[in-house]
Amino acid sequence: EWRLFQRPDDAILPGFDQQTEEDLAGDQVFVSNFKPIYEEEMRDLSEQVDFYEILTEPMKKHMKRCIKEGGVNICSAKPRIWNGQQTKNPRYLQVRPDVAKPQDKYLAELGTRLYRRIPASDPCVFPVAGVISGRRNNPPDEINGMKILPLCVFNPIHYQELPELFMDFVCSVTGKSPSTTGAGSEGALTKGPFNAINATADLNNTLVSMLLTGYGGFSSAAGYIGPNYKVDHDISLLIPEVWCRMAPKERTAEWLIKNGELEKIDDYEVDTPEGKKTINASRLGYRITDKFVAHYFGRVFDNPAAAINEDMLKPELQSEEVFMDGIENLCDAQKKSALNYFKDGTIKYACPLLKIVLHVMAYGHYEGKSIHDPEIRALFTREAMLKSDWYKQRLVTKQQRDTVRLMSNIKALEDFMNRPGYAMEAARLGVHDRLNAAHKELARVSSDKYLEELVGTLGADPIVFDEA
Repeated sequence: EWRLFQRPDDAILPGFDQQTEEDLAGDQVFVSNFKPIYEEEMRDLSEQVDFYEILTEPMKKHMKRCIKEGGVNICSAKPRIWNGQQTKNPRYLQVRPDVAKPQDKYLAELGTRLYRRIPASDPCVFPVAGVISGRRNNPPDEINGMKILPLCVFNPIHYQELPELFMDFVCSVTGKSPSTTGAGSEGALTKGPFNAINATADLNNTLVSMLLTGYGGFSSAAGYIGPNYKVDHDISLLIPEVWCRMAPKERTAEWLIKNGELEKIDDYEVDTPEGKKTINASRLGYRITDKFVAHYFGRVFDNPAAAINEDMLKPELQSEEVFMDGIENLCDAQKKSALNYFKDGTIKYACPLLKIVLHVMAYGHYEGKSIHDPEIRALFTREAMLKSDWYKQRLVTKQQRDTVRLMSNIKALEDFMNRPGYAMEAARLGVHDRLNAAHKELARVSSDKYLEELVGTLGADPIVFDEA
């Protein structure tokens, strides 16, 4: 994939999104929901001084060329008109930066080689320092008489242990987007047309991979932090700047919790006319503290507390009612999503850890135990998974599938060699050598040693297809 799907929301402001203006001024651009502009209108736009003069040079040159050559063109700051209003859904495919500017990529790699003293003959690897999900939040709202429930309970950065993290992953809950009219559970996992297999396969694989790699379940907030602070994507854009200035140990949840830079959010009770009511705030996991802001955001800002204040760190201070409603909204959406796995029977394809998560989401417990039970928490560790029978079954499944694949390859090679009149072609293609290599590989993957080598890998999800 050498093109990236982009949604340039800020391009409507002339001169603001410089990258989009440069991209859309180029050739062979694929765009959607931009206004088709003819020569006469493009000329009018170029004569609007307060508009034209603040555009970047690439877009100015593009507009001049469009006026000269005629035909239908676009301007980055002019989205399509729909129902009398400018659409909030402009899109385009951006050529990947490393493809568009190979020299920049080369110089970046060369600089890394020199800094690390890596010989030209050795590979220069760029390990992933963190996997940080993004979440869109919104305050309570109303559109065309339809109430939009609040989802603004997260502060700028949260950390969730795997049980709570996968409750979010299963639900894929999102706040109201500027380009939509509603909010709720969405994402690729909840849209069947994007995936022909059960969502349990993706969730199983993701859960195993996170246990194996040890990546922390961090997430950043977009849209709103609490009902009063609109941040759009500002926090999301800051995260790489903060994370790249943190040492490897500082990026671990253990370190941050130990040093008081992450605080745990606990369940709490409130009085209602019906009696005591539990607010499951623990679903939010951990959140950053003022110490985190001072220590790590201070490496980016001179006065980090001015950028992220106490009300943003503790959204409940903005409105306790909105905070409680947001958590209930989240828990209700999680319950609704999880119940679908029981209704359609796909719960049977979930690995044991995912089954625990789905049961707690749907019914609040697993075999009478809460998600906070030490026995339950102990299962969500790398060591416990490696010892489990279900993980070993994944490795056996992987070995079996590799064996079947190689046997199929061997048969195809043998059939090719046995075709009448194909002897010379088989010799030219080295089919005999390929067949020998395939037999050796089959012997390797069929051995017990290969099964041992697979320990610590993803293995394969033992998907079982129902008979038609």
